[in-house]
Formats: sequence, structure tokens, C-alpha cells
Amino acid sequence: MSTRPPGNDATSPSSPRPYVYSPPPPGPLPILHADEHILVLDKPSGLLTVPGNRPDRKDCLESRAQHAFPQARIVHRLDMDTSGVIVLALTASAHRHIGLQFEKRQTEKSYLALASGQIAQDCGRIDQPMITDWPNRPKQHINHEIGRQAITDWTVLERAHDHTRVRLHPLTGRSHQLRLHLQWLGHPILGDNLYAPDPIVAARERLCLHAERLAFRHPDGGAPVSFESPAPF
Repeated sequence: MSTRPPGNDATSPSSPRPYVYSPPPPGPLPILHADEHILVLDKPSGLLTVPGNRPDRKDCLESRAQHAFPQARIVHRLDMDTSGVIVLALTASAHRHIGLQFEKRQTEKSYLALASGQIAQDCGRIDQPMITDWPNRPKQHINHEIGRQAITDWTVLERAHDHTRVRLHPLTGRSHQLRLHLQWLGHPILGDNLYAPDPIVAARERLCLHAERLAFRHPDGGAPVSFESPAPF
């Protein structure tokens, strides 16, 4: 389990910043793979995965995908500001099959992130339980009493003067897990407007978190499949 570096006091704002939904312009979504059972997309940053609870938040990945694939249904989610590989089901049986793989943690996921500062260790595991921070929704927070288990493995790929490029392997799938875990480690993700202080938010125009790879068993026959997308940052 990773230990928070001593004296590293990078903090997040006490409450969420003002939220304005400004999705990327409409247009065809990048398709990584499509067959009779699944649709794999390269989700752009800034687009909700599913509709929000207000009229101005109805535009989302699922609704855009359904313009070309009316039967497409979300199986799992990526944060609005996270980009990268996401799979949608095109049949009810595919939805059940892949959904169970996520539920039983049988999928393999890896992400790339630009973490602020220079992480001293080369790799580690963060095992910090999480729960919704209800007064400050949609934020989450670490809670060792009633939080749900959340585990992230990480490996340093490259160190630069103001950030560290890391590969992240979440072993659980909690909301905001990677963002909160790196903030707990003392290295919030560049551009993270929920968990990073202002200078780190301003360091990039977007959240530098990207789902680079997703592997699972195909719902038609169970053969292993994997899909990748290079990080745009």
C-alpha cells in the first residue's frame, strides 16, 4: 500500500467549483470497433457518459452513439472529463455478459495520467476506501470507517519538471477513484477541477486522465479482446 509522502500537502478545494456543462461539438464519435454485439468508442473529454439530471445535461456519449446505433446501451462509465476507451452493448445479452465481467472484476483496465509534481517512488499500490462526500457532491472522499474498498496500482513512466506520467491500474471501479487516489498521494492530476488546487487546475486545459486500454471477454463466444487508444496529452 502506498504511503503518503511526508510533508506533501497538495490539497483540493473545500467545495466543488462552479459547474458549467460545455460538451465538445456534436459530430461522429471515434469508433475503435463495432460488430453485431458491441460498440467500442474513444470517448472525448468533456462529454457525459449518460444524461445528467438537468435539461442542459442531456447531451451525452450514449445519446450521440444512438444516432448511428439506436440499440447502443452503456455498460460502464467514464467521468465526464476523462477520455478514452469505453464499450457499449448492442444487445441485451451482450449487456448482461459484459456487465457481469465488470461486476466480478474480470475486465482489465489501464489509464494514463499526468500527476502533478514528481512522484519519488517508481510504483506502488493505493488502498484507500472511499465514499461520497455528500455535502460536496459529486466529490468523493477517503473514509476508513464506512468507505468502500478502493485499490489502485500505479507505475511511473516518465518524470518531467512539473509532472509525472503514470500508468494506473484500478482493481476496483469507484467513482473518481483515480482522481481521489492521486490527490491522496499528494500528486493531483493536472487539470483536475475537483481535487486539485487552482495552480494545478490551470496547468492544463483538460483533465489529464485517459482510459488507454480495456480488455474483456467478447459476449459472443467468450474470446479475449482488447482495445487501445493513445493518450492525447
